[in-house]
Amino acid sequence: MKIEELKPKDTVDCLKAKIIDKQTPRKVETRNGRTLEVATATLEDETGTIPFTLWGKNIEEVQVGDMVEIKDAFVNEFQGEPQLTLGKRGSMKVV
Repeated sequence: MKIEELKPKDTVDCLKAKIIDKQTPRKVETRNGRTLEVATATLEDETGTIPFTLWGKNIEEVQVGDMVEIKDAFVNEFQGEPQLTLGKRGSMKVV
């Protein structure tokens, strides 16, 4: 898949893209009272860019400039814009 093809509610079988930005992690409290770290990265391929939500250990696994392969992720909408997230089934590896 390519970034320009992604729309909210899409499932992403496989996407290869470069991390061009990564924000400082912040802590958020979940509905069940747990505190987790989250950071937003920006992914880029030859067709465009998309925000990518990183949770927990995934934040430290990637750096700006890394090429990543993302599988079984999904696109949701945040503040009116599409945003990619791994969810529970998704995976990400640096390639």
